[in-house]
Amino acid sequence: MTEKNTASLRSAGVGGATVVLVHGAFAESSSWSGVIAELTSRGFPAVAVANELRGPALDGSRVAAQVREIDGPVVLVGHSYGGAVITAAANQADNVSALVYVAAFVPEEGESLQDLLGSFPANDFAAGLVPHQLPTADGADETWLSIDRSKFQALFAADVEDAELLGRTQRPIAAAAFDEKSGTASWQRLPVYDLVATHDEAIHPDGQRTMAARANATTIEVDGSHAVAVSQPKAVADFIATAVEAGADR
Repeated sequence: MTEKNTASLRSAGVGGATVVLVHGAFAESSSWSGVIAELTSRGFPAVAVANELRGPALDGSRVAAQVREIDGPVVLVGHSYGGAVITAAANQADNVSALVYVAAFVPEEGESLQDLLGSFPANDFAAGLVPHQLPTADGADETWLSIDRSKFQALFAADVEDAELLGRTQRPIAAAAFDEKSGTASWQRLPVYDLVATHDEAIHPDGQRTMAARANATTIEVDGSHAVAVSQPKAVADFIATAVEAGADR
């Protein structure tokens, strides 16, 4: 597809915005496949971008660079850790028109993901994490985390039929990403939408509700696991569509 045709497709989208989807830790971009199918079937241009899972600042800057290449407004959607990434990315891309958080972190400025997790009701998620020592470019070792595959379905994707496959294709996250402090909270100046997964065993639903209320987000609750975008793509796409359509009405 030529750049001219791509731009034409974007401008023809319902509501005039492109949906950019950002996956979180222990997942990869194909986790949005069902949501993309739902959105594009309705005329909403949508694309899932790669997230390196190194830390919100670096990952956010790389997502922002891709967003700036898109003509017209962008609705940024983040799942889980991806919520911290889109919060950072929106500070570096003027064409972001709204933020949608899906079972996601919504950090305030100066807040780390570990800070947020410490303020939520306790769950068993941390006990299911496995550390890996992986080399960096300069030869030093760096700690990365994945989910024990024997616990993946229970902790991450209880309502997903092919959860075993998700566990086998998961991507680890740099442990340091959980301690990195968030930059400016872009959600304070943009329309915010938040989908709470009521059976989430990774980010406690009460924590999700608290973050959504703090951000004054338009909020819905969906009976789903942390992998709600995989198990209930229609419900997630419906919610994203409301954000796109609301932007067209403003």
